[in-house]
Amino acid sequence: MGTMIAVGSPNPHTGTAQKTVGQYLFDCLKLEGITEIFGVAGDYNFTLLDTLERYNEIRFISGRNELNSGYAADGYARIKGLSALITTFGVGELSACNAIAGANSEHVPVIHIVGAPPEKDQKEHKLMHHTLMNGNFDIFHKVYELLTAYTAVLTPENAEIEIPAAIRMAKEKKKPVYLVIADDLVTKPIISREELVPPRPTSNLKTLQAATEHIRQLLQRSHRPVILVDVKTMRFGLEKAVRQLADAMNVPVATMMFGKGAFDETHSNYIGMYEGSFGSSEVQATVENADCIIAVGMVLADNNTANFTAKLNPLVTVDIQPDMVKVAEAVYPNVVAAEIMLAVQKIGYKGHGVTGKVTFPYDQITGSADDALTAAIYYPRFQQMLKEGDIVVAETGTFYNGMAQVRLPRNVTYIAQGGWEAIGYATPSAYGASIAAPDRRVLLFTGDGSLQLTAQEISSMFFYKCKPIIFILNNDGYTIEKYLNVKTEDQQYNKIPSWSYAKLAEAFGGDAFAVTVRTYGELDQAIIQTDKERAERLCIIEMIAADPMDAPENMRRMRNYLEMQEKQRSQN
Repeated sequence: MGTMIAVGSPNPHTGTAQKTVGQYLFDCLKLEGITEIFGVAGDYNFTLLDTLERYNEIRFISGRNELNSGYAADGYARIKGLSALITTFGVGELSACNAIAGANSEHVPVIHIVGAPPEKDQKEHKLMHHTLMNGNFDIFHKVYELLTAYTAVLTPENAEIEIPAAIRMAKEKKKPVYLVIADDLVTKPIISREELVPPRPTSNLKTLQAATEHIRQLLQRSHRPVILVDVKTMRFGLEKAVRQLADAMNVPVATMMFGKGAFDETHSNYIGMYEGSFGSSEVQATVENADCIIAVGMVLADNNTANFTAKLNPLVTVDIQPDMVKVAEAVYPNVVAAEIMLAVQKIGYKGHGVTGKVTFPYDQITGSADDALTAAIYYPRFQQMLKEGDIVVAETGTFYNGMAQVRLPRNVTYIAQGGWEAIGYATPSAYGASIAAPDRRVLLFTGDGSLQLTAQEISSMFFYKCKPIIFILNNDGYTIEKYLNVKTEDQQYNKIPSWSYAKLAEAFGGDAFAVTVRTYGELDQAIIQTDKERAERLCIIEMIAADPMDAPENMRRMRNYLEMQEKQRSQN
């Protein structure tokens, strides 16, 4: 993979004055294109925030709590490629733990910076607030070692090595990293050191050639190949390479649930979402009957394979991961994804494209103006209203399943937490996305139960003049949980308080276009109105579901499968 080379650490600024640790940290983040840092103030990060306030090129974006700020940083990173979060020691960083763990699970690079008690107090093991009152200041650092790809305790002596190393690790692994610094060290001058900079990863040439030859043999025997696109395609910036491969090979292309948005859904070879037994039977047949499956960035998790009902023949599967490829049962390590895709492209296989007309679940708008709202009515309407360049944020639960089947226009960024699935993620994530891309239209699709976890961030949207369009599905509780629990009925724990969602803007002191709709006609009018209003103010559309148990077809299939499994278990 190459040898390490020692170089003098590049200083982003020139001049004679020695940079402080805080200034150097923000210089490094600015070089990565970060123009905003999320977080919540606390006394152990005051020096960091004071330094940031004087640093004119990065804004501090305050959240209503650290968890939400972590989610916002996650959404921002999915747009801009990298983000940063500042919290205080103990109470703040532990509040953000869930968001950072989610970023790890989802391959999202977030730089988590923690302000800690003064170095002298730590060395003397004083009993300080925001600690466990045992004089141990390393406990939370150890927690984060398990949740991140890299951790470091910053000092003036190591800052010039550790800060670039952490950023590099976040970018290469697409994972969060953790930096903690004592409050009194932020303004200390850095002590320059030589830094070891690794070369850009490249493939082992012999392994790349062997893998390519193996794939060539597989394709030579193949008459029905498909390309299957998944989440790491997005996280590792492989969309262009996959598109070029699809154009060159001219074979059907499907995406998996986690990978929604990773491939252009207007492409002539796109056949839809592969959801095992829960999705389209046509897509399932095409993928599972293929005699060569080229899978890019695939994650074989339970809810990405429809409870493991996805039946992919490993003997005909080429599993391309960011830094390795598996062809049938043979593993080829140290092979970079973009390079193996280019090599496959050069094999010269040419398919016949997609035979027959491809249909998608929500292509036809149905229902009359007075019809009550159901999934069959509103998802086709969402598909029709989406525009090229939109950012779509879908909450875990009913909307996550339904929006997966909506066909996206070109250049839409799709944000959802398929693997971690923390309810409440989508609202602060949409806030972060709005900060990252103020000129793009952001549409948030969330449920009533999910919104109640993180609704405070709508007030942050007002504060920072964000103007997303927010659809709130009011189906009177945790409908997804009701679908998942097939053992009991009418569970009290899946019921929630009744909120007046259209009045949230008033409660948060903001100006919004807010409306509650119950019929197709009302929804249609509200969507038309939001198109006029969205340039000036935030929009909220509360949708009252006619039937709390109404859900998209893939959720119904999931429920049937779970009921069948439970019945089999009870008979054994």
